[in-house]
Amino acid sequence: MTLTGNLLILVLIHNDSRLHTPMYFFLGNLACLDVGSSSVTVPRMLADLLTEKRTISLTACRAQVFFFIFFAGSEMFLLAVMSYDRYVAICHPLHYIHVMSLDVCAQLVSVVWTLEFFHSLIHTLCTHRLNFCGPNIIQSFFCDLPLLLQLSCTDTFINILAIFLSASTLSLLALLFTFIPYIHIFHTIQRIPTKEGKNKAFSTSVSHLSVVFIFYGTLFFIYLRPAPTHTSISDSLVSVIYTVINPLLNPFIYSLRNKELKGALRNTLHKLFHIGTDIRLSL
Repeated sequence: MTLTGNLLILVLIHNDSRLHTPMYFFLGNLACLDVGSSSVTVPRMLADLLTEKRTISLTACRAQVFFFIFFAGSEMFLLAVMSYDRYVAICHPLHYIHVMSLDVCAQLVSVVWTLEFFHSLIHTLCTHRLNFCGPNIIQSFFCDLPLLLQLSCTDTFINILAIFLSASTLSLLALLFTFIPYIHIFHTIQRIPTKEGKNKAFSTSVSHLSVVFIFYGTLFFIYLRPAPTHTSISDSLVSVIYTVINPLLNPFIYSLRNKELKGALRNTLHKLFHIGTDIRLSL
């Protein structure tokens, strides 16, 4: 369902020229990240549910760590970029086409992907200095970096310092760049004279805000709780939400309230129906 929903959004954006806008360009990148993030954990989880031998090599574990940080971090910054896109569209609509040109959108996405590649690479390389002397049991269905560090029998100060520095800089910047634009957006919406205009402006941001709150809510719950409140069951449940449920919900959140995506879906189905009809008649 996750793959179908996100790939369907990519197909609709690619096939419908009316969706070739900055907002849908970023939405297509978000769909790619959701496909990637779910593919890092879910196939392995499904395989482990069908077998009693639930082991993973250290190399594969590090690979999961790398790609999980890469996709999660990229989505974090992409949500910040999408906030900026909504800010320009609502607060400076007359300059939107010039500010959010195709080149600018491509550059923003390239910076996000490049930044997170090196970010995840640094954390992964830092795990190569660790020794693991057992028992090597991770209380989760995938290799999360903090859980992997708990298994090490060597000093993890450097790894923890790297996590702290990245969390206090990159994560804080992404959080600020995501929410600060909405202060200006809400202020601008309040100045719109008509109720219809306010609803139209706000509706374009509701989907994005829903995804932001779900994404950050689950991450804060799993990583910012006091240590005594952590339990393997609650951590696993929340991990399922942000690794499995979030990529599944995002396509539905963006499509249910989006008339343009619904229209593109109807047009695509209409074309497929007529193609099928032509084939039957020719036979």
